[in-house]
Amino acid sequence: MHLLHCSLLFLLLPLSSRTQKLPTRDEELFQMQIRDKAFFHDSSVIPDGAEINSYLFRDTPKRYFFVVEEDNTPLAVTVTPCDAPLEWKLSLQELPEEASGESSGEPEPLEQQKQQIINEESTELFSYKGNDVEYFVSSSSPSGLYQLELLSTEKDTHFKVYATTTPESDQPYPELPYDPRVDVTSLGRTTVTLAWKPSPTASLLKQPIQYCIVINKEHNFKSLCAVEAKLNSDDAFMMAPKPGLDFSPFDFAHFGFPSENNSGKERNFVKSSKLGRHIPPKPRVDLQKICIGNKNIFTVSDLKPDTQYYFDMFAVNIDTNMSTAYVGTFARTKEEAKQKTVELKDGKVTDVFIKRKGAKFLRFAPVSSHQKVTFFVHSCLDAVQIQVRRDGKLILSQNVEGVRQFQLRGKPKAKYLIRLKGSKKGASMLKILATTRPNKQSFPSLPEDTRIKAFDKLRTCSSVTVAWLGTQERNKFCIYRKEVDDNYNEEQKKRQQNQCLGPDTRKKSEKVLCKYFHSQNIQKAVTTETIKGLQPGKSYLLDVYVIGHGGHSVKYQSKLVKTRKFC
Repeated sequence: MHLLHCSLLFLLLPLSSRTQKLPTRDEELFQMQIRDKAFFHDSSVIPDGAEINSYLFRDTPKRYFFVVEEDNTPLAVTVTPCDAPLEWKLSLQELPEEASGESSGEPEPLEQQKQQIINEESTELFSYKGNDVEYFVSSSSPSGLYQLELLSTEKDTHFKVYATTTPESDQPYPELPYDPRVDVTSLGRTTVTLAWKPSPTASLLKQPIQYCIVINKEHNFKSLCAVEAKLNSDDAFMMAPKPGLDFSPFDFAHFGFPSENNSGKERNFVKSSKLGRHIPPKPRVDLQKICIGNKNIFTVSDLKPDTQYYFDMFAVNIDTNMSTAYVGTFARTKEEAKQKTVELKDGKVTDVFIKRKGAKFLRFAPVSSHQKVTFFVHSCLDAVQIQVRRDGKLILSQNVEGVRQFQLRGKPKAKYLIRLKGSKKGASMLKILATTRPNKQSFPSLPEDTRIKAFDKLRTCSSVTVAWLGTQERNKFCIYRKEVDDNYNEEQKKRQQNQCLGPDTRKKSEKVLCKYFHSQNIQKAVTTETIKGLQPGKSYLLDVYVIGHGGHSVKYQSKLVKTRKFC
């Protein structure tokens, strides 16, 4: 049986007729009207077999009507709240067999007829209060005039209504499988894999179905309508105007429905100070919707570690755009792997390897009271970042390239946590030493400038003369040479060399000499050396190693030199 437009119903009840039968739905006309949303929007009608979208103002009830002409007619009504709980009830009134005012020959005004319906007693068939998608289903409904009344007491809200007298054949909503749960099959630090059973609408009826996953950190959703309302919660269309003396509550041109008085023209309630009321914009919600076609397994990626997420799955009929919610789930991603903290011993060098973009944690807890603590950091490859916290307070944050020494003020019984962060370019290697006795440590002392200087005027076809700085501490220096191609450049030198490799990794043939030197006058702690036995017009890479008392070495910055071709 068919549901009819309320206004058509009463206009087609001539007052002179005593037993006028209600009209039957003209299918061709009905389909045309369904395509024209305005036909049903500005009235109180529920069309048969089509879902309507509408809007409720808070504490303002809205009523819809439809007619069932014959007894024993199947009936199904579905109400979908979007962004607020609803109170709704379905009532039944008997169809009028006679009309009043027989002598007038004219139908009563439409508004008067509607008021008569509202005033007449009716039988309540079903009621519900909440934000679930709820259904009224009857396999055999009596004929009569049905009234659906909806109310939102929380806020202005959207909702959807679907009604049909042919529920068995329509089936617009995708059917859920016997087990409608969404299962978490795999859990990682940044990924969650979900699986679910396919909808019989797709697997058995072969209707076009796609699945849409919704991910958020707040709660599960009961309908796709609620998801879309949340996604659009700060958009302009939520700024619905309040009904007023000069405004019809059914005139929602701004929501996409053309007005009879302004057909084809857009109206902008956002700019209208008369019709619109200001609502402060809401912050963007952390909500993601992903439609994945007809797959029934999916891995959600780019999640945050140790964070709880809620996952909802919706089967969507591609033809009707109507959806059904699976039973959602939630899961907490795994924590980041806890870093093992390395204990540093006073005055001992520790080798550290860090993965690309990785980090390492070290701890230094001096056994005795101390006034100062010194950290030596030798970055072997690219620059690394060092952060030092004393008893939880950040006291140092620096990038280190090459060799750096940091002297920090001490504190009785203080404990130091060192965080080393690697380079984005690749893996990092470094040596670190922490001590409260800088005069008794195995790391060699270094000048502030670790460059090697070459004297261009002293170059010959077979020798070069170079100089480098020392310190007040007596150390052993070894110099090595290596012939390289003429096109060898500084970038190659930096990329290929591990600054932490000692002289024990060099070929004996590359060694030039080793010597000790120091100077109590730091201004005079300079030494020179002439390297002989070189080939004319050749390029050489020179390295100077300073070796400490404990055998640990540090390489100065390499120097590229070239002998004269003609002398």
